[in-house]
Amino acid sequence: MRNYAGILVITACALCWVPDTSPAAEEASKSKALPPIPLSLNEVHAWIDRSHPLLKGAGTEKTSARGKMLKALGAFEPVLVNDTEIERFIDKGTTKTQSVGFNDTLVEARTPWGFRGSAGIRQSIGDAKIPDLAFGNGQQVILGGFLPLLKGLMINPEHAELQRSELADPRAEVKISQTRQDLFLAAATQFWDWVSAAKFVDVQRRALGIAEERLRQVEGRAKAGAVAPLDVVEAGQEVQRRREVSIAAQRAVEQEQYKMSMFLWENQTPTTPQLERVPDFPPPAAPPTSETVKADKLQAKTDRPEIREVDIEAKVNNIDLELAKNNLLPSLDLEAAPARAPEKFVLGLGYRFGAELRIPILQRRSRGEVMEAQAQADRLVLVQKYREQQVVVDVDNALSAIERAKERVAAAAESLRMARTLEEGERFRFSLGATSVLFVNLRERNSVDSEMQLVRAKADYQKALALYQWATGSWARSQPSAVPVNYRVGASFSR
Repeated sequence: MRNYAGILVITACALCWVPDTSPAAEEASKSKALPPIPLSLNEVHAWIDRSHPLLKGAGTEKTSARGKMLKALGAFEPVLVNDTEIERFIDKGTTKTQSVGFNDTLVEARTPWGFRGSAGIRQSIGDAKIPDLAFGNGQQVILGGFLPLLKGLMINPEHAELQRSELADPRAEVKISQTRQDLFLAAATQFWDWVSAAKFVDVQRRALGIAEERLRQVEGRAKAGAVAPLDVVEAGQEVQRRREVSIAAQRAVEQEQYKMSMFLWENQTPTTPQLERVPDFPPPAAPPTSETVKADKLQAKTDRPEIREVDIEAKVNNIDLELAKNNLLPSLDLEAAPARAPEKFVLGLGYRFGAELRIPILQRRSRGEVMEAQAQADRLVLVQKYREQQVVVDVDNALSAIERAKERVAAAAESLRMARTLEEGERFRFSLGATSVLFVNLRERNSVDSEMQLVRAKADYQKALALYQWATGSWARSQPSAVPVNYRVGASFSR
């Protein structure tokens, strides 16, 4: 019986330790096992591509460009015309009255090259004569055309406006690229400021915890009579000092969180990132080689939005210059059209033909337009050279920032190592009673300052890498990022 009772007890204990395999328990264990995904800069950029209002606002430039194109094409669309004219008059030498006229139904259109034409049918009204292209009962085919031989041929204001509208779409793309570049750089700078602020909070909280632990130790030693009561005041004052600094650091990270939320939009609302998603600083990467830098500079001279914008402005100005030069030419126009004057009805509903030559004498307006467009072209050449050199300087500046930041990281890491060595040594001396709380506090403050300097140097290094990407125009030519997705079911991006 004793053995049987023992077996029952062991079996009951084993059943108590059997893990819960229910679906709820499995889901709970999965959710607890998976930590939050660290937020990355690529994910921030993906959120900007997906939902940032400024980038969406820049995207409306494409719609505006299509509107300009339709507006310019409106000058060349065909027009349906229905015109009725009747003239009542008295025959010469008699008292007999007569009413004659016509009804025209025709389509008029113009081409970008200056030619205008019309075609349709005329129905005579009354006793009207039809000398040309008559058919049926009082009907006539009517054809008309206008052809400029010098001024206005191939180049005219309407065609120039159409050419400008064709450049509206590339200009919209430049606007979008510029906005994307600026947003990505600002987001990268703010992202690393947020990471730095979170690291500062962690440093200050660890320092506060050490000071609170020392206060408890000093209080115990003071009660035992091993140290003076003044050391308790010293340790307590240090706790309050570090608590104040920790509160200030907490306020700083909250401020950076709010700034960071302006780059993370969800459902038309800024979203505050979680502190649990603060990532660690990635290790320093190998700097770009001289060949890579040279290729990046050449590529940046074509990809940077500032360069492309000047190029588009130059194309628009060339259109204005060609139009101004064309306006210097005399106008020689040929025209053929159906007769429309009422007094021609007596003679018949026929055609009229004409040629007109106009030669401006002073040409002050046209010469002024040419001078203005030529001066603008010369200015844009200089602006283009300046922008290209600015790109080179921006790339060199980013490279300098990368190199100096990398050196600062190495120096700050060595300084932190030495500060921690001094801190440990001072603590050992304090445990032996060879020093005071004041010197231990000073050593710890030095370690905290050194660690914060290392955090700043790492953040500046990452900012320098982002500046290099901006300077080379890599964000302007890259495709939009994929939409980020959290892997936890029901996980919220914000608190």
